[in-house]
Parts: sequence; C-alpha cells; structure tokens
Amino acid sequence: MRPRGAAVTGEPWDGACSTLSRSRDEPLAGSAPEARAWVVIEQPGPWGRDALTASHLDQDVARTVAARADGLPVRVQLARRPGAHPDARSDARTVWTAFSAPGRSWLRSHEVASARALLDLDLEALAGGEPAGAGDTVEHPMIFVCTNARRDRCCALRGRPLAAALAARHHGRVWECSHLGGHRFAPTALTLPAGVLHGRLGPDHAFRVLEEARQGRLVLDGYRGRSCWARPGQVAEAEVRRLTGERGLDALDVLATDGEDDGRWRVEVAAADGRGWSARVVEQRGGDPAPESCGKAPVVPRRLVVEDLTAHG
Repeated sequence: MRPRGAAVTGEPWDGACSTLSRSRDEPLAGSAPEARAWVVIEQPGPWGRDALTASHLDQDVARTVAARADGLPVRVQLARRPGAHPDARSDARTVWTAFSAPGRSWLRSHEVASARALLDLDLEALAGGEPAGAGDTVEHPMIFVCTNARRDRCCALRGRPLAAALAARHHGRVWECSHLGGHRFAPTALTLPAGVLHGRLGPDHAFRVLEEARQGRLVLDGYRGRSCWARPGQVAEAEVRRLTGERGLDALDVLATDGEDDGRWRVEVAAADGRGWSARVVEQRGGDPAPESCGKAPVVPRRLVVEDLTAHG
C-alpha cells in the first residue's frame, strides 16, 4: 500500500528505505543479484511478495520452474507491460531467456501458447550458455524495472513512474519486473542480455543506460554490478572501472574470486587489452542501524569495499 500522503510520482517520504539509503549515500557496487543466466516470464496482473509463486501463473508450473532453477546460476523473473495491471488470465505469453557472460551474452524471446510450455525450458543448458529452447534472437538490449510493491513499497512508488516514462520513448524494450533485490536503491533496473543492474535511476539516467547498452557501453553512475559475478567480484570490477574510466561493456572480466573465512576475498580482474588487477575485498560493518527494506528492523550496515588494488600486466 502507498503510505498516506506519498505521491505516486515517486517523490521521497520520511522513513522509506530508499530515502534513508540516499541520505546516507550508501554505495551501490556489489549489490546486484548473482546469476549467469535469466528467464523472464510475461505475467500480467497482480504479484505477491514472492512473485513467481504468488501470481496467477499456473502454480504447479511456477513451483516446478523454481525448483529446477534452484542450485543453478539461473534467476527467474516475472514481467508485465508498464501501466495498468488488469487481471488477465490468458495463457499466451512471451518468455525471454538470456545468458550474461562477458563476450558471450545473448537474449532470445519466445511466444508460448500455454504456461505449461515453460516446463520445456532446459535450464541446465541455459546455465551453460546454450539456448534453453525455441526462440528468436533479440538484437537490441531490453530493460526491466522492478515494481514489485508487495516486496517493497519503494519499488512501486519509484519504479512504476520510471517504467512508464521509459516505455513512452522505448515501447517494447521496457517492462516492469519482479524483485531484483536492493529495494533501498529503488528505482532499480536490469538490462539484458548483459545482466547489468543499476539503481537510483531517473528517466534521463535510465534512457542513457539503455542507449549506451545498445552501443556496447556501460553507464557507471548508479552501477550496482554485473550479475554473472559473485558480489566481491562485482565490487572489484566496479572499482577498476571507477579508477580507469573504462566503459566498454565487455572490456573487463572477473577471472577468479577466492574467499577466506574472515570476510576477505582476493579477486582477479582482467581487461581485454591485456591489463590486469588484483584486488583485496573486505566486508566492513559499522554506522548507524538502518532498514534494508521498508518495514524491516534496522540493522548495522555492512558493505564490501576494495581495501587494496594492484595493477599488473
């Protein structure tokens, strides 16, 4: 529900997790969900907190797809067109599948006549970078804006106006989607096929994210990370980009992330031109407690930071 007095235009209100996060200038790097591959299922109508199994998608199908994705580097999302959300019950829908590894990313779409056709998706093949089933290649990047209100009110109040503004200029390339994590960074969005996550997006900012993706470039402002890497790798790659100004989408790769038991990681980042960096990433805790999501109890913030970065090669 929208809090009393909150504007539908996405204006901030006291106590919202995204307002508090902005006021603290909380860093975004390393907050992207981890997934090498994506399945995005068109599902109009209302979504609950756990959208896949709390929507009008056939629940046997939803539970089976969720179970098959469990344990694989595959993330399943729901999507719907921006705007009103009528309670449509048609079985016909679009399904997108994507693989997001640097230099190997692709996006395919497939029209299915029945939700049960989702059971034909080969998620193990998708996790390995192979097509999960029938479909046509999508030649342009697409952006999915989180508007999952039942998960967090910030996602709806900030995400829905953004999706509407984007869709007015890029019809068909912009969809609302279910939970992407990081509610406190709302509005958040996923760009496929690269699996790039951004937060704190405004309309002009998001237009630029989509256009730069079409040109094979990355917008560093609001960059949360690329989903194909573990979060310490996301932080290290983002730090290399911050220091070098590198914006080529596939210019960098994370070769290794070795963790230790005490919240420390060694990450190797490589550039396509032969440069390389070794980063020491550490988990830090401290500061005034704050909620990670609206309605949750405040917790002491924790974040991953690059403690040391050494160039080589």
